[in-house]
Amino acid sequence: MTFRKWAALAFAVYVAAIALSNWLIVHVGIPAGPGVHLTPVGFGLLAPSGVWAAAVSFPARDVTQRLGGRWLGVAAILAGAGISYLISSPVIAVASGVTYLCSETADMAVYTPLQRRWFVPAVFASGCVAIVVDSVLFLHLAGIYSLASLEGLVLGKFWVILAAVPVTWALRNRGPAAVQAVPA
Repeated sequence: MTFRKWAALAFAVYVAAIALSNWLIVHVGIPAGPGVHLTPVGFGLLAPSGVWAAAVSFPARDVTQRLGGRWLGVAAILAGAGISYLISSPVIAVASGVTYLCSETADMAVYTPLQRRWFVPAVFASGCVAIVVDSVLFLHLAGIYSLASLEGLVLGKFWVILAAVPVTWALRNRGPAAVQAVPA
């Protein structure tokens, strides 16, 4: 697979994770109010149902940035928010789009300087920063104010960030040359 095809695949995964996370919040799980569904994440905590897909978006954005640059990541956010607007609710889609753009900035501040030399730790560290920024801002903008939702959202996303460590290690050490290459 060529470098451009890998970048397109990373972009598609990122867009799909954004759109799916917003669709899940509106349509799947335990109803918790108008247009919001929750899912268990462990330790008796609940989070908005899009937690799993949203968490997948964090390592996907790092791979997208590594392969296609920062602006491809921003384009993925805009595309994901646009699709979300059509398949979820306008409130969730706008809250999500703004949140992704803000957490993308926090993610880049951590990921970008580290990823050239330490790709796997960069994905983990930037994901940990992004899950907190993303969770607090999203819950506020979407009007979901429950502290249990904040704790659950952070915990649920953290599970996926932990699972992403071996995946990013495999991409870096055994994956395609396009992903292994240290960006200029």
